[in-house]
This record gives sequence, structure tokens and C-alpha cells, in this order.
Amino acid sequence: MAVLARPIDMLYAKLGDKVKENVSLAPYTSARIGGPADILITADSADDLARIIKLLRKQEMGYIILGGGSNVLVSDKGVRGVVVLNRAKAVRFHGGDQPSVTAESGVIFSNLANRCASKGLAGLEWAATVPGTIGGAVYGNAGAFGGDVAGNLVWAEILTENGREKFTVDQMGYGYRTSVLKRGEIHGVVLSAEFALKNSTKEEVTVKIEQFSAHRKATQPPGASMGSMFKNPTGDYAGRLIEAAGLKGTRIGNAEISPVHGNFFINHANTKAEDIRALILLAQKTVKEKLGVELELEVELIGEW
Repeated sequence: MAVLARPIDMLYAKLGDKVKENVSLAPYTSARIGGPADILITADSADDLARIIKLLRKQEMGYIILGGGSNVLVSDKGVRGVVVLNRAKAVRFHGGDQPSVTAESGVIFSNLANRCASKGLAGLEWAATVPGTIGGAVYGNAGAFGGDVAGNLVWAEILTENGREKFTVDQMGYGYRTSVLKRGEIHGVVLSAEFALKNSTKEEVTVKIEQFSAHRKATQPPGASMGSMFKNPTGDYAGRLIEAAGLKGTRIGNAEISPVHGNFFINHANTKAEDIRALILLAQKTVKEKLGVELELEVELIGEW
């Protein structure tokens, strides 16, 4: 009687050294927090990513995709099953009167904005301070300084159950920090995206980026964090509400609500995800009791809680 191969053996047979077992996810997150993934698979290109996801779907194995690791809080217990580390980083520039750039979903968005600047191409200056990857930005309609993905996207290539499809910006159903993907209306994985640019000069684009970067540096705290913890409620700011509730500087363990900006939770070394989670619940409870506002997470909780 034949012995049935374990799923991990099948992954090793198909993907070789792309597969690792029991890998800590903390080094792969911007907050430097999180337990181990049972299985970590690295994708080095959009084609590679599509192949891995198709294989996992065929085997009916659940998976989570990790890009830059911002906007996520990985639990201390880690992630059961498969985490796919997205390192698809090819970039192609298209010149002419209506220039654009196509980037694979593992490209760090801030790096792409700076590469555009070096070529005198404008349009993505707002993204020069945005943490995380193109995939995460397209998925969550990332934005800053009055710009967002919805304002620049031409199309996104998404691997759905039907295969590889190109979605226009209208088909993405964008709203504030949300999309058809984030809302779960369509199940798919972002493979790449094209963004519209404008011809400018290197000097002009660089000056704008430097202004945005200086503003962000002056108003947002240094240190390891997930980025903005909560979405801004309509007509208000989560950071203002947390400050008004008297919570800036509050610590649980080595986790702190930043004294600089209330919507940033800082890891002061070896912080537990549970301590961040406790601060999240404290902020939500206190702001609701004192100010009557329900704070909605912008960060996604990943793993076993």
C-alpha cells in the first residue's frame, strides 16, 4: 500500500528550496513582531507567485501573503499553514506623452516613487513615505498627502479563481482604504499593477518628495510600528481622538502608544503581539466611552489569536 505524501513533501518536490519550515515572521514585518509560520514559501517574480498560489489552491492549502509586512500584526503563536513571502520586484517604465510604470506586487512602494523621481516622472510623490509593497497598496487603496492608489492606478493584474485577469481602477471598487479585494467581494492575489505618471523634471519631483518626507518625519514617530493603527473616522483623526482620550504614552509591556502620534503603536524591543492587542482594545474601549467614537482597525490581525 502506497504511503500518502505529506503536503509539505509535495511542496518540497514542486518548489525545492523556496520552501522553509517553522520560520519566525518577526523579521518580515515592519513592527518586528510575530511568531513562526509553519511553512514559508518565497516568490521571486509575479509568474512565480501565480504558480505558487495555483499550486496551493489545487492542493486546497490555506495561505497568507506577506509583502513589506506593514499594516499587519502577526500573533505570538504565529501562523498555521502557509505564508507566501512576496519578493516579486520587476519594474518597467513606459515613456512618451503619457508615461506610466508597471511594477510587480512585491516592489516596495516608496522605492518605486523614488525611482520615478530619479527619471523626472511625477505622480507618485505621495507614495514616497508609504510603507509596504505595491500588492498591499493596491489591495488596501493606500494613500498619503492627498494622493492614493485610486488616483494613479491604470490596471492591476490579479490572479482570481478564473486565472490571471486585469482589473481597471473602476473594477477595483475603491473607497477609503478599501477595495473589492479587501472587502472580500473578489478573492484574488495582486500580481502587478500599472500606474499613470506625468513628465516633469528630476529636481521638481525630488523637492516634492523631500517636503513630504520632512513633514512625515516631523509628525510621525521613529521606531518599529505597523503604520497607522486605526482608520480615520469621517471628519476626524484617530490620532486626535486617542490623544483626547488621554492615551498617548500609555505602555503595556514593551508596547507603547506613541507620545508623538496617538495612531502609532511602537515596539520598544521584544514586544509581544498580545501587548499590542491589549493596547488596541484599550484604545477602542476608552475612545468609545469618553468620546462616543468606534475606532476601526486599519491594521490586519494575522495568525492564531
